[in-house]
Amino acid sequence: MDSLTSNRLAVLGSPIKHSRSPMLHRAAYRQLGLDWTYEAVEVKSGSLAMFLSKLGREWRGLSLTMPLKQEVLPFIDDCDRVAQLTGAVNTVLLRKVNGRSTLSGYNTDVAGLVRALAEGGVTRAAHVTLLGAGATAASALMAAAELGTEFVAVLVRDPQKALPLVELGRSLGVVVDLQDLSGATRVDSDVVISTLPGGTLLSAPLPLALREQAILFDVAYSPWPSGVATSWQEAGGTVLNGLGMLLHQALIQVRVFVTADPFEPLPDESAVLAAMRGALTRDSGPGDAAPLTAVER
Repeated sequence: MDSLTSNRLAVLGSPIKHSRSPMLHRAAYRQLGLDWTYEAVEVKSGSLAMFLSKLGREWRGLSLTMPLKQEVLPFIDDCDRVAQLTGAVNTVLLRKVNGRSTLSGYNTDVAGLVRALAEGGVTRAAHVTLLGAGATAASALMAAAELGTEFVAVLVRDPQKALPLVELGRSLGVVVDLQDLSGATRVDSDVVISTLPGGTLLSAPLPLALREQAILFDVAYSPWPSGVATSWQEAGGTVLNGLGMLLHQALIQVRVFVTADPFEPLPDESAVLAAMRGALTRDSGPGDAAPLTAVER
């Protein structure tokens, strides 16, 4: 790719107006001395094909959020292993291969979640509970496997819709037990990962012992606290918010866009991460979580 001409990037999704990705990415490219643009573009479900068909030579890459992480799959020419296993792409790299334009798909959510958990002091977990069964839940399940998890309880309103997570668990060597979210009365876990939208209200609180003992990592961060986080705080439990995941998955995206390799560190990467973290801090407003994986009790 020619950095002089392929310098346009964007995050796509719906709703997208309040995305923090532009602020994070712009801070990274400024730190790297790259004159690249990064914007937020509203793309609703069913409109992605039309958007992709209009991309010109100036486009370098795309970040994807809901509802496009799975919808993009038919348009991807090649995926990394994480995207293949989770069935979710949140990063697309546009490049030329043998003179042909191609779309390469990556999933940086898994690495982002693992790094955010480590920042919150969680590097191992034998038992994990997941709340929800969407695209982010698949990434959370794979992140749990990387923590050495042996057993994952998945709490959902409709267990039938979560059956793909059972298959994913088998491929990762993790036992997955599906349970009804509203009927959960006893769950033992070291960590609970909520992938529910921030405004979700549970019909009944999760078991008190779970909220008291297990660390909650909530991928939500605005509005904050989420309903799940509030129930944890009321029980005196420990809560980590989702801004750390947002930050670290964005850093891996920047690696992809700059080096075409999610495992290749950026030049002076610690300074890039600090610049992104600083931008996240300045961008925080009323009703938002603290701009780190803040530990709250």
